[in-house]
Amino acid sequence: MAERFPGAVGVFIGYDEYEARCIFAGSDFLLMPSRFEPCGLSQMYAQRFGSLPIAHRTGGLADTIEDGVTGFLFDEMTQASYMRAIQQAFAVYQSKALFHAMRRAAMVGRYHWRQSIAPYSQLYSQVCEAVDRAVQGGHERSGKCSRPGCACHCP
Repeated sequence: MAERFPGAVGVFIGYDEYEARCIFAGSDFLLMPSRFEPCGLSQMYAQRFGSLPIAHRTGGLADTIEDGVTGFLFDEMTQASYMRAIQQAFAVYQSKALFHAMRRAAMVGRYHWRQSIAPYSQLYSQVCEAVDRAVQGGHERSGKCSRPGCACHCP
């Protein structure tokens, strides 16, 4: 494609942090048609720079892109589904007020480990409480206490 469209399409095999940031900062949209994406950082970098991701609704992409607010998501891994998302993005681009509002929303998004940790922390607490209840229930029914410092008043 680079040979067919010189000056419009470029190819770089490799990674350069500075170049990546320039691309994010200089683009309006980031195309991410990933089949799977356990986390995904590129969409978050793009959002921070005001480039709206157009991505497959999967994994970390679905977790960090709010469809129609901070980017665009498509559901089916088909060309037609992807094209609908791109067309939606182009329609938003035509409405400068909406486009700039979406860019602002994407740029102020906060993605911290605290957000990811909170649901797991809550789940672990619930599991620990359930285990404690199960152990206490079995302990009280046994009639025997072998736990040091137990206050269950076993005989």
